[in-house]
Amino acid sequence: MRNALALVFATGLVIGVAYGMHGPMLPVFAKNDVGASYSELGLVGLANFVPYMFIPLFVGGLLSRFNSAHLLAVGSATNAASIYLLSAAQSVPELMACRVMAGVAHAFFWPPCESVISNASRGGDRVRNISLFGMFFVMGFMAGPLAGNAVIEWAGAGYRILFQVAAAVAAATVVPALMASAGGAAVRRGSGFGLGALRQFSRFPAIIAVLAYCAASFGVALTVFPAFLNDRSMSDADVMLLYFVFGIARVATLAAGWRLARRAGTTLVCASLAVASGLLVAYWARSPAEFAVALSLMGFGLSVVFPLTLEIILSRTRRAASGVVIGAYETVLGIGFTVGPVAAGYISQIHGSDAPYAVFFAVGIGIGILSIVRRGSLRPGRAGRLPG
Repeated sequence: MRNALALVFATGLVIGVAYGMHGPMLPVFAKNDVGASYSELGLVGLANFVPYMFIPLFVGGLLSRFNSAHLLAVGSATNAASIYLLSAAQSVPELMACRVMAGVAHAFFWPPCESVISNASRGGDRVRNISLFGMFFVMGFMAGPLAGNAVIEWAGAGYRILFQVAAAVAAATVVPALMASAGGAAVRRGSGFGLGALRQFSRFPAIIAVLAYCAASFGVALTVFPAFLNDRSMSDADVMLLYFVFGIARVATLAAGWRLARRAGTTLVCASLAVASGLLVAYWARSPAEFAVALSLMGFGLSVVFPLTLEIILSRTRRAASGVVIGAYETVLGIGFTVGPVAAGYISQIHGSDAPYAVFFAVGIGIGILSIVRRGSLRPGRAGRLPG
């Protein structure tokens, strides 16, 4: 099992590099080279995340029927293909098609990773191991912009060559994913596609609200915010370095994630308010230093929420239902990832490029108040998962 964990951590690290290399530059490429408007950037983000509203439920059912690492290898290969096809895209519809493929790929990547980690962990080790996996992924995502900047600035390559290089990096993750299938990524027969596990997931309304808000904010940070930075006179190198700072904040938070889990309710309240505060700073920011503060606040809040909320839900879920519950959890993320960029894109188009951050700040304050009121429900189960 330790071998499987190490291989999944390695997969997360490398795929993070691939995401970091091309992700921050994709909105800039779409705006400057393809000619996408802000509303069209929102549609590109929509195309990326709509599959994540539905496919994780399907993948969650597959996790109880097939080896998780085999599903992970499918996700790795599809990820590489989707990134490579970006280099040939000439229009917004073509970009959207590539991002639909990327959304499907991510649904076959993240839930299987969580399943391998959950099955290979015992008791309190789960939140630590999920945080470690997130940390490795974010370390890759943090290094990726520096590598992407090297390809663009030092090698003199354009965006399309950058996408091809990132695709080659993503393709390398197929190897550790396949190796993990021999390292203990066992199949856990469970509830398949049953609705009972989904009903269990619906018992956490406060967690779902926090999760959806943070996912929406994260979707904006990944799909619309880089173009906003470009409009605020940030160069390509500035954007890459700012996302490097974003990565540092996320790595530092994930490294301490298991300690923060000891006071889960307070931590989730602080995380929600940190995301809202970061969005408010972004609304007023004009300099790289101010944007670095905004991304650091968002990096803290967004990083601690995901492993902690997953731990709370899994600790109160029967083991046999864990695959479908993971799928339902990722579906909520997909809904947030989808709604966030679309809302931000259209608000930017109608009211100005800075308006979404004021709106999301206001929503975040409401989520923070809800978290305070329902703080008692934002805690892991005492004895781990319920029997099953």
